[in-house]
Amino acid sequence: MAVEHPVTAPSGDQTRIHNIGYRSYDGPRLGRAYARRSLYSQSLRGAYGLGRSVKSKVLPMLLFVVMCVPAAIMVAVAVATKAKELPLDYTRYAIVMQAVISLYVASQAPQSVSRDLRFKTVPLYFSRPIETADYVRAKFAALASALFILTAAPLLVLYVGALLAKLDFADQTEGFGQGLLSVALLSLFFAGLGLVIASITPRRGFGIAAVIAVLTISYGAVSTLQGIADAQDSGGAIAWIGLFSPVTLIDGVQSAFLGANSAFPGGIGPSKGEGAVFLLVVLGLTAASYGLLMRRYRKVGL
Repeated sequence: MAVEHPVTAPSGDQTRIHNIGYRSYDGPRLGRAYARRSLYSQSLRGAYGLGRSVKSKVLPMLLFVVMCVPAAIMVAVAVATKAKELPLDYTRYAIVMQAVISLYVASQAPQSVSRDLRFKTVPLYFSRPIETADYVRAKFAALASALFILTAAPLLVLYVGALLAKLDFADQTEGFGQGLLSVALLSLFFAGLGLVIASITPRRGFGIAAVIAVLTISYGAVSTLQGIADAQDSGGAIAWIGLFSPVTLIDGVQSAFLGANSAFPGGIGPSKGEGAVFLLVVLGLTAASYGLLMRRYRKVGL
């Protein structure tokens, strides 16, 4: 209860000092793990506009639908025609839909980190039990999870449809598992690249443009160079050129180790040895992305 202490001011005015009874917090302290989980769940929800305005939900939900509709159409065709196999392999689906995936990364990576940088709220996070590593891991895991949901959902549609069409269970299960491994690696890789690029600038528009440039322009340039190499009968160079684009890196890994048909000219992907180099580059760039984010946010949090 507030206590009033009358005080006589020098001027003769009656003044009161109110003791409003501030007390220290003595409830449960949930600690870093709870804060990290909360930041992860909030960031994951935000990647699909959940808990935000209707306007924020439009693009991610639209892209999710666009990712799933072709899979549903393929399933309908397979069931109606009683096909012996699906029109598209599980491992090829993400490569074919790369434009949608790139647009999703470009729109949601800046949303995840740019606003915190722009409004300088990162130091407020670090004033609590949460630390730099907690913030980076939560953001990284949230965007990777959102990407996995985006890329795995159409594969699930294909798998369920294939079983409804009474295609071979063992073959479809193996292909589905290979597809999940491929999109899991893609999700980690693209999440790291997207967050690193988006964290460079607090301007969301600049971040979107930069992510699109890295993911799409690099693929166009690499595909052009691969086409030129193929036309000049320089087949040995085609695989190595694929090291310079995120999409072709994933394509090379899955064609070397998951039995996928490659999108490289001629349909010939990297050999096992070349595929090992592709995998090391993907894992190295993913780890480097995490390290760069840690360095970036250590500076921002000071």
